[in-house]
Amino acid sequence: MRSITFGVLTISDTCYHEPAKDRSGPRLMALIAESFDNSQVIAAVLPDERDLIQRELRKWIDRDDVRVIITTGGTGFAPRDVTPEATKPLLDKDCNQLTLAIALTSLKKTKFAALSRGVCGIAGNTLVLNFPGSEKAVVECFEAVRELLPHALHLIGNNVALVARTHAEVQGTAQSEAAVPSPVKRDHVCPHKTGAGDDVDRNSPFPMVPVHQALDTILSVVQRSNASKQQMDQLRSPVNIPPFRASIKDGYAMKSTGFSGTKRVVDCIAAGDKVNEHPLQEDECFKINTGAPVPTHADCVVQVEDTRLLQRDKYGEESLVDILVEPKAGLDIRPIGHDMRKGDKVFPAADYSPVVYKSLLASVGLQQQRRKPKVGIISTGSELLAPHQPAVPGKIYDSNTTMLEELLLYFGFDCTQKLVLGDDLATIRSTLSTLFDTVDFVICSGGVSMGDKDYIKPVLEELKFELHFGRVNMKPGKPMTFASRGNKYFFGLPGNPVSAFVTFHLFALPALRWADGWERVKCPLPIINISLLNDVIDLDSRPEYMRASVTSINGKLCARINGNQISSRLQSIVGADVLIHLPGRTAEKPQAHAGETYSASVLRYDFISQYE
Repeated sequence: MRSITFGVLTISDTCYHEPAKDRSGPRLMALIAESFDNSQVIAAVLPDERDLIQRELRKWIDRDDVRVIITTGGTGFAPRDVTPEATKPLLDKDCNQLTLAIALTSLKKTKFAALSRGVCGIAGNTLVLNFPGSEKAVVECFEAVRELLPHALHLIGNNVALVARTHAEVQGTAQSEAAVPSPVKRDHVCPHKTGAGDDVDRNSPFPMVPVHQALDTILSVVQRSNASKQQMDQLRSPVNIPPFRASIKDGYAMKSTGFSGTKRVVDCIAAGDKVNEHPLQEDECFKINTGAPVPTHADCVVQVEDTRLLQRDKYGEESLVDILVEPKAGLDIRPIGHDMRKGDKVFPAADYSPVVYKSLLASVGLQQQRRKPKVGIISTGSELLAPHQPAVPGKIYDSNTTMLEELLLYFGFDCTQKLVLGDDLATIRSTLSTLFDTVDFVICSGGVSMGDKDYIKPVLEELKFELHFGRVNMKPGKPMTFASRGNKYFFGLPGNPVSAFVTFHLFALPALRWADGWERVKCPLPIINISLLNDVIDLDSRPEYMRASVTSINGKLCARINGNQISSRLQSIVGADVLIHLPGRTAEKPQAHAGETYSASVLRYDFISQYE
């Protein structure tokens, strides 16, 4: 599907006044980015006001580039729920069956879906969909229409060739493709191709799930902890900041009633000194440093730039200054508790950055450890050597353990234990069983594919773990596995280093953040749009996540693929700023070309390598 623009309109009185409470809008934007590469999203938040809603919808419908508008909220029975009433007058055609498909999908989840009055329809060349306001409902409704959207837009746009091709594929009557095998069809990997995985049928028994579905599954299974959020919410400052009246500038502390002119310097006050209680006359002042306590009888500070030195004493100290401006009460003084008062909340909102957390605690004289998920790392493979061991024929050095540990540290998590195991069934079983006694998460690389020494999945089943998925429709990372037992979670990353690198970022990291209490929208890597710099890239049958470096060209973010992208070549992460989301190959689009816009997941804080 060619590049299209989606409009996401959140309709809620609450979210309009407090945008930070909007969960459904950002969730929809994330789902769109995950599902449709080469897509753009515009967004807005409005109150439950019919005229305002209708005006915004009409403005988006009139734009040539907006092809899909999804509203969230205002579809219920409450008096102010008016989204359907605002939408209907703008529609040229009703899409009742699409409305029914959404309703049927939602009713499978909850009977309360019957209380939603959302409508669907076509306005000009734009498809308009009303979704309910909850984040959960948004996910369910989007899943109901996700696979239908490309064909719906082809129909609305009267793209006859693509419509005919879709009908032929659905009905199994694409005669020309049957007569001349297409490269797309010949190399196609069917996401639903499964088998017994035995000697007769050697296909994996695990269906290949889409990336967005895999992530949704993970975040629906992993239990989110509120302990850190509650700890931050309950923490009160034991001190005032500042605990005294503090000077904001280097200058002179004095009485504001003394006017400008010549003043005698009676003493010097530095940061860290006690509060000076010396009596002060109107023609006297104290020389004072930034951050120093203001003397008891002074009520203002005049900065040094607004004075002139007139005289020094025999010791070289200032003794007489000329004040060039009129002093005003309270000038350049921070009152006691100006930044934070004793008893105030230390954290206005939960923030999981270790820099923010530790700095704020230090500012009020506290030291507390925040409980984070406990993580163990395992690399499997009898061919692996530790980095310090001498080279041995037939062996390779293990880079995954080091890489995963460093990634955990980079993103603010700790590795409790790390182990390298040979391909021995009994050892893997006993190690996993013991390791889960002390950790919440195990991130394992290797042992999850189709080799006869890949023991991880059978061991997990023996240990009574539920395998939620065992393959993901992506490149690299197809064997990605996720399993759980109670509040214990296992991530089976592929053994190839780049596959492990990519799947850690896309699946393990969001899960750790979610378990740590982060907001859902902040759990995945940030996603940006980039313009491709490579002349042409042959697309794979699976959606591909390519490592690329970012260049800012006149303020526009562009990216170039980092050389050979084979999953064993760890050098492709050198200089990698982003993972570009390339769509799976189709007959309509077999290649990606320079200048096209794609979504990209940001890998690092300093993600722009060059400026031009």
